Amino acid sequence: MTDSSIWWRIAWRNLWRNRRRTAITASALAFGFFVSVFMIGVADGIVDSMVEDGTRIVTGQIQVHDPGYRPERSLHSTLGGRDGVDVSAFLDRIGEVGGVTGAAPRVYGGGLLSSGEETVAAGFMGVDPLLEPGVSGILAAVTEGRAPRPGAREVAIGSEMARKLGVGAGAELVLVVPAADGSMGNDLYTVSGVFRTGLPGLDAFQAVVPIDVFQDLLALEPNRIHEIGIDLRSASAARDVATEMEVVLSSLGVEVAVEPWTVFRRELYEYVSMASAANSIIVFIVFAMAIFGVANTMLMATYERRREFAVVRALGGTPGSVARTVVFEGIVLGVVSLIAGALITAPVMMWVHAHPIDLSGFTDEIRAAGSVMRPLIQVAYSVKGPLISSVALLLTSLFAALYPAFRAVRVPPADALAGR
Repeated sequence: MTDSSIWWRIAWRNLWRNRRRTAITASALAFGFFVSVFMIGVADGIVDSMVEDGTRIVTGQIQVHDPGYRPERSLHSTLGGRDGVDVSAFLDRIGEVGGVTGAAPRVYGGGLLSSGEETVAAGFMGVDPLLEPGVSGILAAVTEGRAPRPGAREVAIGSEMARKLGVGAGAELVLVVPAADGSMGNDLYTVSGVFRTGLPGLDAFQAVVPIDVFQDLLALEPNRIHEIGIDLRSASAARDVATEMEVVLSSLGVEVAVEPWTVFRRELYEYVSMASAANSIIVFIVFAMAIFGVANTMLMATYERRREFAVVRALGGTPGSVARTVVFEGIVLGVVSLIAGALITAPVMMWVHAHPIDLSGFTDEIRAAGSVMRPLIQVAYSVKGPLISSVALLLTSLFAALYPAFRAVRVPPADALAGR
């Protein structure tokens, strides 16, 4: 048996000499581990929900457009310039990239919508009604009527815009937009439906029309589009997928810009980054409080064993051997606490992940950084949370044992044996 294994056996034996105190201390550390992992899981769940809801409303998680399209968003800055592109070839190549779950072409324009004496400014989004639901949820947000049909002169408008115009599904509106050939495109459209995204600015300004009809109104050829919106299996992979997609699309001989949501939803990305940074603060606060309790408990244990340490020193034991005993006890306590914490945390995390806690009875939807989040407490699985919490727990046990070990070494053997 090696010298090291002897000290581990001694540490394990000493740890259970006072079972109640050890159980209480281990329970406190295990609970700290649970709180840390659970809070990080909740924070990650909120972040994932914010990104998912913020990108699925209308933008998508990756956008492909002409390099000069943003930020001016000129009507003439279509993919491939005035020559346009083979849209079907682009969609096929994009679909070959791993992680992509949907892609849809889009055309944008600005103009006016009129009903009787009421007129409002609107941002028009021409979409493929069959492909767009695979990228964004704007058509699924229709609460009155239905989504526009392909090839029909129909428009879906936001709920606030419908209120201002005093119209609903079935009403007729005059749509006026500046066209690419310098003329003014105008035509009569039927309101197919009214959508509500929960974002006041979007509901008051956005209108959605079938892409083929809108291209005709804008005097754009069918092969001229402003953007391809893309949805992914995992929003966190957007940067890597965008890099791979740029290489794949370069083979089509058209210069394009492939941007993940972290670029075109910069305010959302910064909010998410700030929220993610708070995880370290959570871990620090939880275990900073725990370290004092553990240190106090171990200090009491070493005080009660002063005579034992004095005998060890009197029989030739070195100060290092005494300190090693206390430090090893702290490490063993940390490992025991970690195992207990994992056994408590795993089933709770699994249950809350499968059954998010609905708080809609207490609060409405939460709006932040251009995203609408459902009031749910849900946790996200990650390696980061348990790993950080495990390291923090073991370091807490180690550091909590250092001062008691120092105090144990400083006790003079003669004074301890004399009861002083």
